Amino acid sequence: MSQAKKIAAIIGGGVIGGGWAARFLLNGWDVQVADPDPQAERKISEVLANARRSLPALYDVALPAEGRLSFVGSIAEAVQGAAWVQESVPERLDIKHKVLADITAAAEPGTIVASSTSGFKPSELQEGNAKAGQILVCHPFNPVYLLPLIEVVPSPATRTDIAEAASSILTSVGMKPLLVRKEIDAHIADRFLEAVWREGLWLIKDGIATTEEIDDAIIYGFGLRWAQMGLFDTYRVAGGEAGMRHFISQFGPALAWPWTKLMDVPDLTDELIDTIASQSDAQSAHMSIREMERIRDDNLVGMMRALRKNNWAAGQVIAAHEATIKPDFPTIKAEPLVLARRQIPQSWTDYNGHMNEAHYLELYSVGGDNLLQMIGSDEAYVAAGKSYFSVENHIIHAAETKQGDTVVIKGQVLEGQGKKLRVFYWIELEDGTLCATGEQMLIHVDLNTRRACNPDPEVMSNVRAIAEAHAGLPLPDGAGRGVGTKR
Repeated sequence: MSQAKKIAAIIGGGVIGGGWAARFLLNGWDVQVADPDPQAERKISEVLANARRSLPALYDVALPAEGRLSFVGSIAEAVQGAAWVQESVPERLDIKHKVLADITAAAEPGTIVASSTSGFKPSELQEGNAKAGQILVCHPFNPVYLLPLIEVVPSPATRTDIAEAASSILTSVGMKPLLVRKEIDAHIADRFLEAVWREGLWLIKDGIATTEEIDDAIIYGFGLRWAQMGLFDTYRVAGGEAGMRHFISQFGPALAWPWTKLMDVPDLTDELIDTIASQSDAQSAHMSIREMERIRDDNLVGMMRALRKNNWAAGQVIAAHEATIKPDFPTIKAEPLVLARRQIPQSWTDYNGHMNEAHYLELYSVGGDNLLQMIGSDEAYVAAGKSYFSVENHIIHAAETKQGDTVVIKGQVLEGQGKKLRVFYWIELEDGTLCATGEQMLIHVDLNTRRACNPDPEVMSNVRAIAEAHAGLPLPDGAGRGVGTKR
């Protein structure tokens, strides 16, 4: 991608289109939306509000500055200047053919034209289109702004450069492209979902289970296993030390037993539909859809952050994406350094509804880590055998910090001589409200001897430059204060 502003066009602004808009916007792209629905702007704004609340909470760095969102009156206007066009119109082939024809007529030759279709093959979408080589399927999963999986399905007519560029861009916005090697109806993931859905319909029709009981079977059991290890690795582990071969030999014969009805579908009679709808209402009608979306998002953020700690599954995608987001180090001058911005995730809040004190220290660590990066005490420096260790911290709380708040971490170097680095931090809301201050003493250490030592000359020079720039600043309120000391 060039350094020019990146533009994505979203054609169709429903739940999926809105999720796409949020995914691109919050990763720094400008987004141009075309949708004849007069409620499209309201609907996308609500999806975007949920995305702003949840997506940044996955990361331990600030996402790029949000792009510009605009709503336009035609497909041709939306496609203007776009590197990526995402079609998310209703699942009717005649509608998609018309919309894709309008898109390719206006798009540049290098523009990626992707369809969100969950069922149609790309060759079906390309029928009759003079620019079929630009079209492929990029099928996401709801919520698009959080879930990383994206099925990338080219047809034999899709240009290789288009498919490769699509995977590269999707990776750059924090997604996990799954290249589907052969066209097939419903691609890969939805075929699994369809099988489970069909069995669920039979269990309800035959009076064996309710919608809530079926959901319980998933969310308290195999759903948790699948979320982090999938189908085949789960069964490999179930096979014990003998692995997959033993599992198949032990449980494979059960495949011949008439347990499931996957090749048969119950008639969706009015009676069955009423049963499903009434059971679903009994299960969840006490919550609005927006409330359920927020609960879903909080749960997903918590699970994916846990997976991220182990660099595993969906968490591995987040960690890899985060590594590409480099902090913008501030210019050194006679004012506190803006070291980081962070959004407070739900997992950091306690029973009082505000951020737990342990995470204030984590925020200071975020700011401190970026300060160390600035002075050259980075990963390469640590790998070479030297680092700074925190030996003392003091925190003063000034105001509550709650889930979804974006905070700014600022720092002032109070001492930067020899082995010592003493820093004062402020945690503020974006409007300048002070949430907390902290003071930290770090000592430079030789990692081989585990004893204090002077920094390398380049690092020491960088520390001295910041300390000298900050030497004329007033001593911050609270600096040097002990626990319980009045201001």
